[in-house]
Amino acid sequence: MTGNTGTAVVVIGGGYSGVMAANRLTQRDDVTVTLVNPRPAFVDRVRLHQLVGGTDEAVVEYRKVLAADVRLVVDTVTRIDAAGRTVTLASGGTVGYDHLVYAVGSGSADPGVPGAAEFAYPIATLEEVQRLRPALDAAPAAAVVTIVGAGPTGIETAAELAEQGRRVTLVCGGVLGPYLHARGRRSVAGRLAALGVTVLEGPDTKVTAVTRDAVRLRDGRELPSAVTIWTAGFGVPDLARRSGLRTDALGRLLTDETLTSVDDVRIVAAGDSAAPSGLPYRMGCQSAVQLGPQAARTVLSRLAGEEPAPAEVGFAGLCVSLGRRAGIFQLASRDDVAKKHHIGGRPGAKVKELICRSILWQLRYEARRPGVRTWWAKDAKRQQLLLRAARGEAQATAQRAAAEAA
Repeated sequence: MTGNTGTAVVVIGGGYSGVMAANRLTQRDDVTVTLVNPRPAFVDRVRLHQLVGGTDEAVVEYRKVLAADVRLVVDTVTRIDAAGRTVTLASGGTVGYDHLVYAVGSGSADPGVPGAAEFAYPIATLEEVQRLRPALDAAPAAAVVTIVGAGPTGIETAAELAEQGRRVTLVCGGVLGPYLHARGRRSVAGRLAALGVTVLEGPDTKVTAVTRDAVRLRDGRELPSAVTIWTAGFGVPDLARRSGLRTDALGRLLTDETLTSVDDVRIVAAGDSAAPSGLPYRMGCQSAVQLGPQAARTVLSRLAGEEPAPAEVGFAGLCVSLGRRAGIFQLASRDDVAKKHHIGGRPGAKVKELICRSILWQLRYEARRPGVRTWWAKDAKRQQLLLRAARGEAQATAQRAAAEAA
């Protein structure tokens, strides 16, 4: 595809990772960047729970976060032709590329629970939340809203609705906030209790069926539910798999440590849809805004004739809003292990809001001055340790198999 127009790079996906990658790629004047995204506006996904509660629109115009030199194509990629270096669009057209950034993100996973797909409302995407809102508006104020899944999304949505006076039951199916340190978990539990949220924890609270007006648990209980919101688990689009590219079990594109596809040196991945060495980072904005620029760096390094550097992602913690007046920032080590310290209450809410605003600020800054700043303290040790452990386990498995065959 290289010609008078320079090197063509196509970015699939306009979320945090895709926008950061597209902006960073504009550092070179001889690179033309095309971003393909199914929506004409950027979804600020960290605020989708606020859209559920009606306290934020969770949508921003692309002109505010995307570099002016990036061409936006509002469409969906249905297939990647790696051999021909083209992507096929749902509208029937094709777009050629010299290099491709695969940043399709994540969405709701198949619940695999009878009735869930028919009667529960997932909220991993803008369209899913837009489908939920009329159902919430139609439900009586005193009706019970059941939220399945007690990760950050479930906790935030429960608090948001309870703060508005809704009767909310949060079904954990295990532990409340499994990422949190025990101290942080107690802080969250206290805030939810103060808001009147009924929290059901333990393995017996795993949901086994969903009906139009109830949720059934493993222990046989049947909970009344006027509206059931499903936040348990995330999946990724199957575009890579359908295109003949190798993926992990969940469908994330398998790459090496430079985020380059194991099948094609011209394809790199970033964000929730990337699986470096089969060891993906925690899904979320925190890793996405770091992997996007690093995927772009890999492309730019190759264009400069340089060897790409391995990706490094560092974590600071996990922030969870608990309504508009409280929150928690769970501190973590750079290798993503929760520490005993956290910031809770109103200060926690302020930290959460500051972080949410800073994300868009980062995108805007990168659009204006690509590559000037690096945003996070990196951590290469985690991935190196995981790689050594995985290789050691693979070697041990091979040795056992050889011994059994002897």
